[in-house]
Amino acid sequence: MGLIDTHAHLYSEQFEEDRNEVLQRAFEEGVEKIFLPNVDSESIEGMLALEAAFPEKCYALMGLHPCSVKENYKEELKIVEKWLGERSFKAVGEIGIDLYWDKSTFEIQKLAFREQINWAKALNIPIIIHARDSIDEIIQIVKEEKDERLTGIFHCFTGTLQQAQQIMDLEFYMGLGGVLTFKKSGLDKVIKEIPMEHLVLETDAPYLAPTPKRGKRNESSYVKYVATKLAAVKELEEVYVAEMTTKNALTVFKV
Repeated sequence: MGLIDTHAHLYSEQFEEDRNEVLQRAFEEGVEKIFLPNVDSESIEGMLALEAAFPEKCYALMGLHPCSVKENYKEELKIVEKWLGERSFKAVGEIGIDLYWDKSTFEIQKLAFREQINWAKALNIPIIIHARDSIDEIIQIVKEEKDERLTGIFHCFTGTLQQAQQIMDLEFYMGLGGVLTFKKSGLDKVIKEIPMEHLVLETDAPYLAPTPKRGKRNESSYVKYVATKLAAVKELEEVYVAEMTTKNALTVFKV
């Protein structure tokens, strides 16, 4: 059963001791490809090294995470822009707005988000959206920036059915991870109503490990638990869920 982890930070220092073993476990569990969204200038070197070590398996993405949008964000964006001009990437990400940790940077987060959206459109590659406590604000910006070139994934989707409908209208995908497996999340009721054509799987490793690994360090091999839960929620065969989410991931990343 082939699976794709559309969002994992396996270059994180949390994997320093056993990164190769983590990757091997993922491949043994049928994870065929892993997409690595960037955070900021400090994560680039490790991310590119991981991609180089596992070609055709790990794919680096390039962007500035909203939590790294600080006073020096213009300098950070210049580094992102430089890399996007030097080589090809499968997406611009992880970008977006985070109003959970710091609302004081909201205005510059919006500026950074729009600028990176426009780079993605110019390069005709998707965007990977981080939308924590900000999904309505992000949907509005994406609506304003939308043209035929703009698509991508709302990473770690935990929204309402109404928000999901707006995302589908924008021709974006929703990334499902560990939250889907949490008993009290209520996400299963929303996802039950969303067609498979709009869903992809992710882990967000090392964060948000799914049940039955909740509370532990997450890793890409655990994407199988999300697939199993999605199959149960949708009352579908796991093989079909794997096929559909893999097809969707390959489509959005143009692999």
